[in-house]
Amino acid sequence: MSAQPLGLYSALLPDDRAEWLARALEDLDPTALHWVSGYAAGLAARALPERAAASAPIPVKDAAPSPRLTIVYGSQTGNAKREAERVHAEAGRQGLNARLVRADAYPIRELATERLLYVVISTQGDGDPPDDARGFVDALLGKRAPRLPDLKFAVLGLGDSSYPQFNAMARRLDARLEELGATRLVARAEADLDIDAVAAPWREQSLALARWTLDQGLPRATVTPLFPAPEATAAATFQAEVLVNQRITGRHSGKDVRHVELDLAGSGIEYEPGDSLALRVRNSDALVDSILSALRLDAAQAVTHAGRTRSLGEWLAGERELTRLSRPVLAAHAARAQHPEIDALVAPGNEAALRRHIEANQFIDLLEQAPAEWTAQDLVATLRPIATRAYSIASSRKEVGEEAHLTVALLQRAATSPRWGAASRQVGDAAEGARFELSLQPNDRFRVPTDTSRDLVMIGAGTGIAPYRGFLQERRATGAGGRHWLVFGNPHQQSDFLYQLEWQRALKQGELHRLDLAFSRDQADKVYVQHRIEQQGKDLYDWLERGAHLYVCGDASGMAKDVHAALVRLVSRHGGVDVERAEEYLSDRTREGRYARDVY
Repeated sequence: MSAQPLGLYSALLPDDRAEWLARALEDLDPTALHWVSGYAAGLAARALPERAAASAPIPVKDAAPSPRLTIVYGSQTGNAKREAERVHAEAGRQGLNARLVRADAYPIRELATERLLYVVISTQGDGDPPDDARGFVDALLGKRAPRLPDLKFAVLGLGDSSYPQFNAMARRLDARLEELGATRLVARAEADLDIDAVAAPWREQSLALARWTLDQGLPRATVTPLFPAPEATAAATFQAEVLVNQRITGRHSGKDVRHVELDLAGSGIEYEPGDSLALRVRNSDALVDSILSALRLDAAQAVTHAGRTRSLGEWLAGERELTRLSRPVLAAHAARAQHPEIDALVAPGNEAALRRHIEANQFIDLLEQAPAEWTAQDLVATLRPIATRAYSIASSRKEVGEEAHLTVALLQRAATSPRWGAASRQVGDAAEGARFELSLQPNDRFRVPTDTSRDLVMIGAGTGIAPYRGFLQERRATGAGGRHWLVFGNPHQQSDFLYQLEWQRALKQGELHRLDLAFSRDQADKVYVQHRIEQQGKDLYDWLERGAHLYVCGDASGMAKDVHAALVRLVSRHGGVDVERAEEYLSDRTREGRYARDVY
């Protein structure tokens, strides 16, 4: 048994029982320790009421409620929600009185009386909160937030270190809770794309301390089941055959956007419009060879990392992120290269330049700009695990059956030689009959309303149009009576009007009731979707007031942020309220499920 658990509990056990317990358990494996923990908790839960009954006073009507752990989560893509659900499920297995609350459903008035609060939250774009956590964050950071001297808390952040504002929201909330007088029970944890590597130990430590904290009060509310917690599992994947891979931008477009149709027969996948499919990608052999050559490393060299042994070539091809840089990788390379420009990028205060560099370069570019030596072991340990690439589904099963359609923009960066995104190269090279390894990513907050009489306002730019194709197919199949308004933007109408014939046909047939287009480079002054929104502000506000559902899909740090600002202005102008009240108006629509965003 490690010293850490003994240190945690020795203060709670009188005499020499802590030492005796450590000796008794030292040879048990983790599964057996989980079982013993559950067994002991079950005995305690049965014994505590009996002991309490002999000495406890007769309960009164206004007796204090049993102390509990409150887990609040804010999630944009579902990862933070899943991690919060894991914490809640494990708390239940351990017999803790715990509740799980989405941030926009949390009663802020209860904050002052909370005693144990865990927050699981992701960070979006330039350090922004998820949509479902905006109200919670504003209340906590605002001047009216209460003092919290009796609160113990812990924060788990989820983010992507390729963004300079990595886990900024978790850091802000963690610091704010401490500023309000609360006590940090567990050090803040910041997960990158390899979520479980950070979330699992945080979950174990935070729940151990939650048990200790709650045991100081009344008996637990539930009895621990006598079985170990399950290991974390990855989302189930399936092999989907490519039926169609068709370019849908014109020859002269600066973008290569593909319409991809996949066969889901036999997969058991039952997606809904608004969900995404995550593609498991591999780096190209050419890119791997370039990196090995630049570093003078052998692809066949065996490397053991995190208990797994692979050849270096296998690690780089299928296990490590090569086409997306991150600040930790830049910092590690800077320490080796001692290159002034790279050193400056990772220095404090240069976040804007860092972001531009991360967006414009890949790891191979870094090696060419600032050569340095890496060992195979250090390289595998430093590079991030390769992430899946998620794409909004552009179809409805009610119309396409056992298929799923995707709209994929192939990313190619300018450099001394072409730099393809990992998924872009894979999709671009895929002929009919090829297979993709995919997993479903449900998005319960981005759904067509169950009330088919509701109107829909759908705002998107570029491939952000994808989910709306699925929405319209779904509404057509269900005979929805509500109206549909699409606001779409891209550079050029002639070459970049995605699914143009489908939208024009829907408009002619009365399935699409309004279409506003913003082709930014077809005139001297650039026109974007946010400009169209403001131009049609009165009509859009009227649609919202009549109960319309509003959707935004696209880039989080650019388009989606500008659209939100435009929405605030039009609500303020046409609703006759100040900006603060206009923000509250949109927050209310979010809580009602009538303002939903799918941003990336």
